[in-house]
Amino acid sequence: MWKGRFQQQTAELLQKFSESISFDWRLWPHDIEGSVAHSAALLKAGLISQAERDSIVKGLQEIGQEIAAGTFKFKEELEDIHMNIEAELTRRIGDAGAKLHTARSRNDQVALDIRLYLRSECDSLLKLLREFQSALVQLASANAGVVIPGYTHLQRAQPVFFAHHLLAYVEMAQRDWERIVDCRRRMNVMPLGSGAIAGSTILLDRALIAELLDFPSVTQNSMDAVSDRDFAIELLAALAIVAMHLSRLSEDVILWASAEFGFITLSDAFTTGSSLMPQKKNPDVAELTRGKTGRVYGNLMSLLTLMKGLPMTYNRDMQEDKEAIFDSIDTVKAALAVFAPMLRAAKVNAASCASAVADPNLLATDLADYLVNHGMPFRKAHEVVGRAVALCAEKGCELTELSFEQYHGLSSVFERDVHSILNVPRSMEARQAIGAPSPQNVASQIARWQAHLA
Repeated sequence: MWKGRFQQQTAELLQKFSESISFDWRLWPHDIEGSVAHSAALLKAGLISQAERDSIVKGLQEIGQEIAAGTFKFKEELEDIHMNIEAELTRRIGDAGAKLHTARSRNDQVALDIRLYLRSECDSLLKLLREFQSALVQLASANAGVVIPGYTHLQRAQPVFFAHHLLAYVEMAQRDWERIVDCRRRMNVMPLGSGAIAGSTILLDRALIAELLDFPSVTQNSMDAVSDRDFAIELLAALAIVAMHLSRLSEDVILWASAEFGFITLSDAFTTGSSLMPQKKNPDVAELTRGKTGRVYGNLMSLLTLMKGLPMTYNRDMQEDKEAIFDSIDTVKAALAVFAPMLRAAKVNAASCASAVADPNLLATDLADYLVNHGMPFRKAHEVVGRAVALCAEKGCELTELSFEQYHGLSSVFERDVHSILNVPRSMEARQAIGAPSPQNVASQIARWQAHLA
């Protein structure tokens, strides 16, 4: 590429140190797509003939077919995907191939390729998020009547429908979906034509290239265009949040599938055993997803750190962006792809859930609400019910086992209907505020999501 300026060959050690073809080869469809569009602009500018353009397009298509078939031989000494394709094109078709790089630099070329690649990956991620949401809604719908303890501080708090718990993750995934849609919109700007830093004295129709590549707009500052990786950082940040949500659900699944909880049974197809202990059935999908979240966070931190001290414009440091980008996308896509069928195959153990939710302490807040509805200030009601729980702890009994006289001794506000409050179905029916888990609300939310995802 630069033999006119340099008198010595690049050292083999430097070639190995600086090559990126070992990982950026996956940009090949986008590099070819961008080159085909670029050749159209060269033709319109009169820089190549129609015959040369036809030769370029045909040569690029043939190279693409060979790469797709796995028969193309990448060369490390050519550094990257751009030069591997261009050099082979020139070898095959001669001077027409050598004209292809007119009025562009690898700086704006890679900026284009990354945007095209990430735009495509965003579309794949959005589909996977929808599949994930659908699996959650399906599991919720199939177990709409199951009630489990809700937890704060991993301590039993109040009863909730199992479906309501799952629908919380559907809401999280919707925010993930919207973040990626928004990120895609900002990355969907065409940078080709910015050159190395200051465009080119050879004027090409950038709007034509943008139209051919389905970009709604073109970048407005050549220096920003070649040095911008905000769109990649933004996507990695969105993926880090997706991974965090998956990791939180993984923790729930791991707990629910344990013998101590027993709320769900995972399919044999999505669990593994032990090489030593014959009885084991391990929730590896959830554990690996929880673990892989750390690498997704690390990739985001890597890219932020990579970019934080770079002067304008392109610096070779930026070659290091790709492995972090590729790894986060691969990791999150793989987790979403395996999580959805794991959820679809899971079975809810209604009896275990019912046993857990039979804990009367889950309705302690309902007792406090009972007192409030009878005119007692909430802080006082909280104290009275707290003393009732303490009394049960002292006597080794449950709230349901205290007599009316004992309740009345704690507060004269209690009436003889106090025990009717300690009823899970009644408690669930009463939770009718927007967003609360009454049977009607949960059914309505399941229907809403089913319609939205259809």
